[in-house]
Amino acid sequence: MEQPVIRQRRIPPVTLGPMLGTARLRTGLRGAEAARRIGVSHAYLVYLETGQRCPSRVVAESIAAVLDLDDVERAELFASALDDVGKSHPAKRTHASQFP
Repeated sequence: MEQPVIRQRRIPPVTLGPMLGTARLRTGLRGAEAARRIGVSHAYLVYLETGQRCPSRVVAESIAAVLDLDDVERAELFASALDDVGKSHPAKRTHASQFP
């Protein structure tokens, strides 16, 4: 069985983090509550909002829904999202989830 290839970390656009923070504040959510609704850890949300990480496509979809992003914000978020990382990536699946 071939091992999945995980790309090197990509540097997010400088505007992504501040845009996400502004959108979160606009919704009135504190960081921990937003992270819970998005389905990520609070620490990971901080990484996104400070421009240290790019989200996976799965996480980006959840962010867009929870933060009710407009079309321009969604376009910026999805332009930086990665297809091969995150919750849905085979290398990230837990052992238990591989069994029915």
